[in-house]
Amino acid sequence: MRRRTTSIVVVASLALLATGVANATSSAKSTTARFGARLMLDTAVSSNWAGYVASAPSAAQPAPASGLSFTDVAGSWVQPHLTCSAGEVGAAAFWVGLGGAQGSSSGGSQTPSSALEQVGTEGDCSRNGRASYFAWYEFLPAGPVTIKLKVRPRDRITGAVLISGSQVIVTLKNLTTHKRFSKRFGSVSPLDVSSAEWIAEAPSLCSSSNQCTPVPLPNFGTVAFTNATAIANGHPGTLSDSTWSSAPIVLAPDPAAPTNLGLAPNTHGATPSPIGADGRSFTVSWQETISRSG
Repeated sequence: MRRRTTSIVVVASLALLATGVANATSSAKSTTARFGARLMLDTAVSSNWAGYVASAPSAAQPAPASGLSFTDVAGSWVQPHLTCSAGEVGAAAFWVGLGGAQGSSSGGSQTPSSALEQVGTEGDCSRNGRASYFAWYEFLPAGPVTIKLKVRPRDRITGAVLISGSQVIVTLKNLTTHKRFSKRFGSVSPLDVSSAEWIAEAPSLCSSSNQCTPVPLPNFGTVAFTNATAIANGHPGTLSDSTWSSAPIVLAPDPAAPTNLGLAPNTHGATPSPIGADGRSFTVSWQETISRSG
């Protein structure tokens, strides 16, 4: 079952998406560009995420620990160069984070998380086919915030999110320019520490009534995530650590997604590779077309 994104506000650096919508239709003045929690079909397919999610092992798997709380996530990637198509407004984000994947009700059904702590980079494509790049962090349900850290294609990026009590520390380093952003937030609520993620995302466009749909995902080629690590219940490990279960997530468009938000619906997808032999690396590759049924 598809889940819609949590409501969040527009960030200034994503304004070109809203501008593209306004140029497309007069009814789009109430729309905003937003990041969001994962839109789910099931545990392996998402409308907006591709990559890996680490969480507590399922009941069917040996569980060395239950009720895992993730307090640290880190990873590196090289900012991809976007191939923008003239006339197609879109965006691609790359990030690491905690929470936001999914939750469970008392009856065992899956529900979208209302919180997500993340930091990353993004490339946006304007209607004239030009790409722009920037860095950001976000704590759902609050909106994303642009970071004053210059990002260019092929820059080597390292991101991390650390939680201590209600405090959150986000760090983003541009290893190519030797610039760094780090900030401690004294009290963040709500927090979701049930999972850790390494993700390539198609950000969503949402109406004032919280009807959301992912924007077109530009061709980013292949992005390589490396040095993917996490800490849960005080235990540090890599993607392949047996303390948690790391599930691959395929990004595949939802045919039922709304199409009345002023932009063409996303028809592109992305697929993750298997985890590398080092247990801490994988790639995500853009797909021009992809089917949910595989």
